[in-house]
Amino acid sequence: MKSYLYGIKRSVPVFFGFLPVAVTFAIMAGSAGLGKMETVLMSVFVFAGASQIMAVGQIMAGSGAVSIIIATFVLNLRHVIMSTCIFKRVRVKNILLRFACALSVTDEGFALITTEDEEKCDIPFLLGIITLTYLSWIFGTVVGVVASSILPQIVADSFGIALYALFLALIVPDIKGSLRLLATVLITAALNCALCMLIESSQAIIISTLVGALIGAFIVEDKAEEGVLA
Repeated sequence: MKSYLYGIKRSVPVFFGFLPVAVTFAIMAGSAGLGKMETVLMSVFVFAGASQIMAVGQIMAGSGAVSIIIATFVLNLRHVIMSTCIFKRVRVKNILLRFACALSVTDEGFALITTEDEEKCDIPFLLGIITLTYLSWIFGTVVGVVASSILPQIVADSFGIALYALFLALIVPDIKGSLRLLATVLITAALNCALCMLIESSQAIIISTLVGALIGAFIVEDKAEEGVLA
């Protein structure tokens, strides 16, 4: 129980970080035509901020279901690696518990677990992190659903820029320390712009994301490897 409560305590900063993003998602979802219950249930069953915002953005752009599924699948491939690292660190052996934990992995939860002392990383600690992060995302979504019915439409529509702000917030910190990563981002963006002139935007983002990831795998150096080489 002590370890579980410690996991919740460590997740408090994430709770406050999730709220504005979840509120933004809910407002965007309403602008995209999703009902209040649909919006909340999407957070309950998907629990993936970047993917949910991307999906809503594609709905607003008129993309089909297949394009949305493929785009969010590509975006979430990083969770395979994160889940593997968490299982190794926490030493989860039960297969059912592995699936339950994998479905609840987030970037923030991954950061909390991988930066914590290994002796403290047990199952209750992991479950504590999952509990607060999951509930905070759903709570923020509910707040956003309520707020969307109160805010003026022009204010609600302006939250659409959060999609771009979210992804900039994810990549800018790493770009500052890596010219190769910056080159990969610029190449991917240029490719996406070029493809949008030839094919549908939903297809363009999938192709450019895959090509950008392939390029990055060859030219972007891992920080850990750089430290070893240095």
